[in-house]
Amino acid sequence: MRTNQEQNLISVVVPTLNAAETLFLPLADLQAVDIVKEVIVVDGGSRDETVALARAAGTRIVDAARGRGTQLAAGAATASGNWLLFLHADCRFDPAWQAAVRAFVSAPKADSCAGYFDFALDDATAAARRVERIVAWRCRVLALPFGDQGLLIARSLYDAVGGFAPLPLMEDVDLVRRLGRRRLARIGCRCISSARRYRREGYWRRPLRNLFCLSLYFAGVPPHRIAWLYS
Repeated sequence: MRTNQEQNLISVVVPTLNAAETLFLPLADLQAVDIVKEVIVVDGGSRDETVALARAAGTRIVDAARGRGTQLAAGAATASGNWLLFLHADCRFDPAWQAAVRAFVSAPKADSCAGYFDFALDDATAAARRVERIVAWRCRVLALPFGDQGLLIARSLYDAVGGFAPLPLMEDVDLVRRLGRRRLARIGCRCISSARRYRREGYWRRPLRNLFCLSLYFAGVPPHRIAWLYS
């Protein structure tokens, strides 16, 4: 008979594409954590040192066609943990994440909900705090956490809702909408995302562009037609 810890082992799936600059952040957080059974890096054809860094860190490498939805689905298909934790390559957790995750997966009927983390940026500016408040509102009111907040989900629930669709964009929105508000829960720990794109594109321009892309998706525009706006 398996212990609770054995039943709650997590497979971490990290999609990558030319992510050498930031990949070390999640890998450093995840290695040597006993609740983590494996870390799977799903690469979409990187031309930098991403794969070499991931292999040196002791992760399992899976090659997949480029596209975050396709890569996430490929990683989940090879994962062996009873829980799946999907994490972007430029994100990391704050120090309290292990305790928060243990509490989440050990709670009664935990496998009936998917958990998401609080969005944070590694930038001390007021503009970054404003973006974080907007994301918190979006999660609370619209029940729309995005992939850069991480997603923790039992394998059984992931399979029941059909997993990630092979979409080049909006794969996270597609999945959480299939889950629905009642099957989403806040874990209560921060997932800290790199702010480099916000600094490069602007703290007003990037959120507005993201909102425009989301509006197009809700209006029925196919994700592959929206993808060129998002890159």
